[in-house]
Amino acid sequence: MPKIVDHDQRRSEIVEAFLAVVARDGLSAATSRAIAAELGIGTGALWHYFDGFDEVAAGAYMRITERTNDRIAAATAGLRGLDAFYAMIREILPLTKETRDEAFVVVAFWGRLAANSKIDQSRADVGDNWGGQIAGRLAEAIEDGVLTATIPIPEVVEVVLMICIGQQVSAVMADPMVDAGRRLAMIDHCLSPWRP
Repeated sequence: MPKIVDHDQRRSEIVEAFLAVVARDGLSAATSRAIAAELGIGTGALWHYFDGFDEVAAGAYMRITERTNDRIAAATAGLRGLDAFYAMIREILPLTKETRDEAFVVVAFWGRLAANSKIDQSRADVGDNWGGQIAGRLAEAIEDGVLTATIPIPEVVEVVLMICIGQQVSAVMADPMVDAGRRLAMIDHCLSPWRP
């Protein structure tokens, strides 16, 4: 009797193997052969579940988004205002090995997305999700009296998100001028005009 394989579970395992290879050996090492070896299967078996690397990259991007959302929820639990805002930003910016590894996968996905619009539907709308959360935290900061009511929240949210995206690219390029402290200082600078 043929072995029954859960298609979704196997796709998830392939994505996890891709992320494990990236974390251990770097993005350039995440080849079909390396992913198959990580799973202990033949290379051809990968392509029963994905049509190509673009789909694997899209799956990895979605998984990273889920992980980041989980980290944000845990980091901000019980916090509000600027405390919650900074806890959230620390989970998005590439400040740790984990988030720097994730930046490589995210930026690689963006590159694939530019060349293959068919994987666009795989993209999570993090801008709306994270933007809404950031806006809520800034509104709380106004209520708490640590930001003035004149802050243009939608515009500041856009700038903060663009800094986060830019820092993903900067991490991938290994920019020596931007260390963790400077990454956070850029965010501080965005808020400084509206601190009482």
